Amino acid sequence: MALTQKQLQQKFSARRLVLPVLLGLGVISYMLYQSYEPGQLQTLVKASPFWMMMALLVLCARDLGYIYRIRFVTDKALSWKQSFNVIMLWEFASCALPSVVGGSTIAAYILFKEKITLGKSIAQVMVTAMLDNLYFVLAVPLVLFFTSGQVFPEMVSLNETLRETISIAFFLSYLMIALYACTMFYALFINPKAVKRLLLWLGRQKPFHRWSEPLFRHANELLIASQHMLTKKPIYWIHASVSTIFVWTARYAIIGCLIAAFAHLNLQDHLVIFSRNLIYKIALFVSVTPGGAGFAEIAFPAFFGVFIGGGFITIVILLYRLLTYYLYLVIGAVEFPRWVARVFSKEEAPALSQEASTNPQPLSPQAIV
Repeated sequence: MALTQKQLQQKFSARRLVLPVLLGLGVISYMLYQSYEPGQLQTLVKASPFWMMMALLVLCARDLGYIYRIRFVTDKALSWKQSFNVIMLWEFASCALPSVVGGSTIAAYILFKEKITLGKSIAQVMVTAMLDNLYFVLAVPLVLFFTSGQVFPEMVSLNETLRETISIAFFLSYLMIALYACTMFYALFINPKAVKRLLLWLGRQKPFHRWSEPLFRHANELLIASQHMLTKKPIYWIHASVSTIFVWTARYAIIGCLIAAFAHLNLQDHLVIFSRNLIYKIALFVSVTPGGAGFAEIAFPAFFGVFIGGGFITIVILLYRLLTYYLYLVIGAVEFPRWVARVFSKEEAPALSQEASTNPQPLSPQAIV
């Protein structure tokens, strides 16, 4: 949490943002070049206005759901405007940092700088992370049931061994996420001290010694978060849970809306696309590039290409990334400097007034006049 203004600005400098933007747009440009066919532009104009509007509405609904959730998770300590800023900066951090890092750490820092105490900010981010993981854990069995297991891409151009490898990797990831979600639930609500002792013990073991400091910090954060969360009433969890279901359902529905703008989809197709989005997000999680830039564009056709052929899949990829990635980079690039100037100026003002009171300066002749 002890980031200075300079360190924060360096972490999200323009130089660091340019590379993933160029990488993502470069991949899309190459795909457009390879798949271009005469007449595509005319068909693009004929895209369904209804489904394009639905994609925009779902996107707005998702962001409004996030804003609603963070406002109520923080016990309305944030105004609606502050909640908007927090969510936009959180999305910006998720786009600007590698997928394996994520934006949760930065999110806790953002809440802290919005005058929410350190313990509460950590607890609130942990709660959102736990609910997000629980949504994934509960959604996977449901989509497997309703889609009769059609969640894995056909990838006809690749061999069956690779498909089986992806399936195994997905289920291993699912088990890890389920274990993590259950551990967090146990640590926050049942026996936080036992989990803290376990993390401290792991940090003392030789294989984990290099991570001893993060493990120690995480153990203390869990204890702080547990003490804060145990005081919450049922209505708090109803708001948090319902908003989590709403935002993640909307998040996974955007791709289906965009594909439906260019191809006819029935209800079963929408369900399969929704379910494959769960696996697609897991695949992006292992990407080392900020926001999965490059990898997200390359992997997209393997998961969703069967629903829309030809070069139009590249158009869908471009629209999808514009709405869910580049849009937040632009908003964040505008909002981030303003936010940094605002939150750090609030800290400097009291410090300057205190210095002036302890070290009064003599009045100049101009001041006397």
